[in-house]
Amino acid sequence: MATIEQLQTIIDNSKKVVFFGGAGVSTESGIPDFRSVDGLYNQKYDYPPEMILSHTFFEKHTAEFYRFYRDKMVFLDKKPNKAHLWLAELEKAGKLTAVVTQNIDGLHQAAGSKCVYELHGSVLRNFCRNCRKFYPIEFIKNSEGVPHCDCGGVIKPDVVLYEEGLDDSTVFGALNAIQTADTLIIAGTSLTVYPAAGFIRYFRGDNTILINRDETPFDDRATLVFHEKVGELLSQIKIN
Repeated sequence: MATIEQLQTIIDNSKKVVFFGGAGVSTESGIPDFRSVDGLYNQKYDYPPEMILSHTFFEKHTAEFYRFYRDKMVFLDKKPNKAHLWLAELEKAGKLTAVVTQNIDGLHQAAGSKCVYELHGSVLRNFCRNCRKFYPIEFIKNSEGVPHCDCGGVIKPDVVLYEEGLDDSTVFGALNAIQTADTLIIAGTSLTVYPAAGFIRYFRGDNTILINRDETPFDDRATLVFHEKVGELLSQIKIN
């Protein structure tokens, strides 16, 4: 069974840590995940959430997309938790080279992390599809129906919907960071969402730390496995 002491030793001896995180990293901030008992996929709507969050649905039912999006995807009052804050401190100490996240909430940056690869984009960024003018999340939250730009164009969140591809430069940066890391911390993810879950195959370092509430397909290949809350666990590790 993995111990805190073992994890502490690995972090102490690591020089290039990369953190790969999913929805379970932000649940301690009060943001629901997707696949747990209380997650979005187990709540009832007129359409399944995975359908609503698709490119096709956005194009054909934009108003309905935004009704769901404002209600379930935008969290202006949520703050970074112990996991986000610990990672920011690890980066300041020169040990963490990058955060690769599947989350779209911007909490890593709010905690102070500088090198963050947001595989699925961010709700904090919104652009007019015509003129590319930027709009903050507050504009989306406070608008009604389909938000439009001054030029008349429809505004779209800078998030990767189902049926859309990942940003090439983000993918390149994330894979490069993972390939050159000596320790990879995988946390708060079921490792079932592709292509993001496939990124960990590029890791060539010595230690893989897996932190997730439930078992994952990768458990038997990790150096250490913890079935605990991410923030509660990491906050016990001293940064030397």
